[in-house]
Amino acid sequence: MFLRLLFESFRRQKRRKSIALLAIALGMSITTAMIAVGADVGDKINEDMRRNGGNLIVTPIEDTLDVNIGGVNLKPASEGAFIAESELPKMKGTFWGHNIKGYVPFLSSPENIAAGNRQFKAELIGTYFAQSLHYGTEDFTTGARTVNGWWKVEGNWPPDYAAWPQGQLPEALAGSKLAISAGLTIGDEVEVQGRKLRISGILNTGGAEDQAIVAPLHIVQQVLGEPGKVRRVVVSALTKPEDAFARRNPTTMSPADRDRWYCSPYANSIALQISEAIPNVRVEQIRQVEQNQGRILSRIAGMMLLLTLAALLASGLAVSAAMAATILERRHEVGLMKSLGASNGTVASLFLTEAGLLALAGGVIGFFLGALLAHRIGQTVFGSAITVQPVVLALAIIAALLVTFIGSASAVRKAMQFDPAVVLRGDA
Repeated sequence: MFLRLLFESFRRQKRRKSIALLAIALGMSITTAMIAVGADVGDKINEDMRRNGGNLIVTPIEDTLDVNIGGVNLKPASEGAFIAESELPKMKGTFWGHNIKGYVPFLSSPENIAAGNRQFKAELIGTYFAQSLHYGTEDFTTGARTVNGWWKVEGNWPPDYAAWPQGQLPEALAGSKLAISAGLTIGDEVEVQGRKLRISGILNTGGAEDQAIVAPLHIVQQVLGEPGKVRRVVVSALTKPEDAFARRNPTTMSPADRDRWYCSPYANSIALQISEAIPNVRVEQIRQVEQNQGRILSRIAGMMLLLTLAALLASGLAVSAAMAATILERRHEVGLMKSLGASNGTVASLFLTEAGLLALAGGVIGFFLGALLAHRIGQTVFGSAITVQPVVLALAIIAALLVTFIGSASAVRKAMQFDPAVVLRGDA
C-alpha cells in the first residue's frame, strides 16, 4: 500500500513534482559547479600567475650581509658574489621539487657595445631561454620562454647552445627600447669585448630588459669571464596561498608542527628547502605575487560561497513552496489516512520518502549539469577543463537531501497537524 501511494502521488502530481525536481536540479548544478571550480581554481590561478613570472628569487647569501664598522659599510662587493650554475638543478631534488615548474638564472654586466660605426653602453644579460636539463631521472626544460610568459619576441628566440656550431655567430635579443635608441634591427651584428653576436629578435618585456642585450647564459659567462656562474635566479613554484600558519617561524614550532609546515607547499617552506639544497644562497618570496594570489583566491572563494548559498536557499524555498501546495492539495487524502488509523509517523514518512526520491533524482541530474557548467567555466575563464572529482556527486546528493528535507519540514509538520474530522468535513 505504501509503495502504491508513492506511485500514485508521482503519477497524479507530475507538474508539481517536476517543478520541485527542476528546483533541486538547478540548485545542485550551481552547487556542483562551484565545488568543482573551488577545488580546482587555486591550481588554475597558480598556473596563470606562474606564466607571468616567478614567485621566488635566489641570490648569493653574501649579497644580504651588511657589515658596519665605525659607521662604514663593509658589505662585500656584489661583483664577487655568485651562485654555481651546476647547483641549480638540485632544486628539482627537494621534497617539493615537482612543484618547481621552472627557473631562470641571470648574469649581467654593463658593457660597451659596438654595432657597425655606432658605440653605446648597455646592460648585457645572460639567461636561459629554453634550456634542456637533466637531474636524477628527470629531464626538463626551463628558461624565460616558460617562466616569463610576458616576454614577447619579434623575430626568433636564440637557441641555448652550450657550444655554438663552428662558423655560426651566437644569437641574442635586443631590447625594444635599446633597438630604437641604437638603431638595431633583426640580423644586425653587435660586438661585446671582441665577441660578435647576431640579433635574432627584438625583445619586449616592459622592464629593464628592454634597454639591454639579452643573450644565452653560456655566451655571457664566456664574455664576462665567469664560467658556470650566475648572479640571481628567479624560480616559478606552485605554492599554497599563505595563511597564518605559513607565516610562523619554523624554528619555534614543535616537531609535529614543523613537519606539517615543511611538508606543505607554502612559498616559505619551498624557499627553505631550496636554501638547504643549494649552499650559500638566500631564497626570498616575491611578496607581491604571493599576496595577490592569496587575495584573489579569498575573493573568488567568497563569491563562490555566496553563489552556492544563494542557489541552495532558492532551491530550498522552491521545494518548500511545492511541498506546501502538494500537501494542501492532498489534505483530504491525509485526513482519510488518519481516519483509517495511520499515525503521524506514517504520514510524515510518506511525504519525506517522496521528497527523498526527488532529492536523489535532482542531485544526480544537478551533478551532471554542474559538471558541464564547471567545464564551460574552466574553458571560458582559464582556457582549460575543470576536473570534477567523483566525490562531488556524493556531496551533491547529500546537499540535495538536506535542502529538500529542510524545505519540506514545515509542510510535513502541517500535514501531521491535520484533524481528520475537520478535513473530511471540508472545513480545512
